[in-house]
Amino acid sequence: KGNKAMAIFDGDVAVVTGGASGLGEATARALASRGMRVAIFDLQAERGNTLAKEIGAQFFAVDVTDPQQISEALSGVGGPIRVNVNCAGIAPAGKTVGRGEPHDPSLVAKTIQVNLIGTFYVASQCAAAMVSTDPLQDGLRGVIVNTASVAAYEGQVGQAAYAASKGGVAS
Repeated sequence: KGNKAMAIFDGDVAVVTGGASGLGEATARALASRGMRVAIFDLQAERGNTLAKEIGAQFFAVDVTDPQQISEALSGVGGPIRVNVNCAGIAPAGKTVGRGEPHDPSLVAKTIQVNLIGTFYVASQCAAAMVSTDPLQDGLRGVIVNTASVAAYEGQVGQAAYAASKGGVAS
């Protein structure tokens, strides 16, 4: 099985959202060190470009809530997409009721849009690209990893929108 698993890393493309910092950056670094051609999707252009140069990756300024931007970036990765790791996310603090006021509904909507819907948009477009690639020796075409948080199961004070969005990703 070891040889089959390694076949996926030999120059194929890994799309990492939120790849310019945090868990996404660590993932991009790990995949690049194993021979994958990494495509970093993030809005942090300066950090993303710096990291891309450092690890030999490509950087794409992509808003994961915009299916057109995702599609355009995917068309520019230049190779078969075999891995997609979705780490892009936001974590704005906000209580359900804070200082007597209800949580800002636009902040809830934005958090759900980025963390949950953005994850789905990227995963579905990467899956479509994977379906059209030739299968590997074991018949698989690729893998998608969607990251969540323990907040998906046990949100803390001030994490109402974040916990809800990560609960959706976990589901």
